Amino acid sequence: MPDQSDTPEYEYIAYVDESGDPGLERVKGIDANGASEWLVLGAALVRRVNSWRRDQGQANITKGFRNHQRFGIHFAHLNPAKRKVACQRLAKLPIRCWAVTSNKKNMRGYQNPWAEQIPSKNWFYCWLTRLLLERLTLFVHLDSVSRYGKPQPLKIVYSERGGISYEQMNAYYAWLKMKDVAGTQVLTLGELTWSVMDRRLLEVYPHDEQPGLHLADTVASAFFKACDFRDTGSCDPQFAKLLEQRMGRTPDVLDGEIAGYGLKLMPDFKTAKLTKQQQEIFRFYGYPKQWWARPPE
Repeated sequence: MPDQSDTPEYEYIAYVDESGDPGLERVKGIDANGASEWLVLGAALVRRVNSWRRDQGQANITKGFRNHQRFGIHFAHLNPAKRKVACQRLAKLPIRCWAVTSNKKNMRGYQNPWAEQIPSKNWFYCWLTRLLLERLTLFVHLDSVSRYGKPQPLKIVYSERGGISYEQMNAYYAWLKMKDVAGTQVLTLGELTWSVMDRRLLEVYPHDEQPGLHLADTVASAFFKACDFRDTGSCDPQFAKLLEQRMGRTPDVLDGEIAGYGLKLMPDFKTAKLTKQQQEIFRFYGYPKQWWARPPE
């Protein structure tokens, strides 16, 4: 963890968690036994001024659940009725949600010379993290300039459940910034918006130590359940659909697009070769339209 005495002030907090696993050597859908077909990264973003409402809301999400003995929210352990209530209550909180969903069938055994330069044992997770942060940092920059007249720092809190350490993510951030051309960045999707990023505002915690991570878990797990049937029994998009009003939109207006921004599908809709059931959640959110498509590395 960073030295807390050296941590700058911030106005936004993003919590990041995942559902599925990053394994690529063997992948379900191709191999009889292998890693999950999907890896989903979910994020819940809140302004610091609303953090008390986030914590209160997180505590209220499971309020009234019978026989609920676990701390906080663990979406995978909830029955369908409780999952529905959890998503309904989350949708009332003052947050924005993002999900990056990777169908890994086309990534099985993939070797990427660019990605292998990433200073982390888990380059695939890091790569998806970048796709997520491209969207989050652009939103925070535009929103903070609108609210405060200038960019405001973003604190990012990761769950360590995926085996990602602070040291790994810190090294990855340093590598990314070295690769970017400082001072010449154009504010478009496809690049990190460094005006709101500070490596001292990166933290990695065990899942149960940060209530906000439970919100990110709900987002990631709801979308995983929507598109997965190999590990969870059947696709059920009803929970992810309930998050519609909280999903990030471009350019974050009521009629803005969610497809490609608040919800990102990798690879593209055609290449993913999804079943009709897997397609439902993506069609609900506006696919197969491709907005701000990013060319392959």
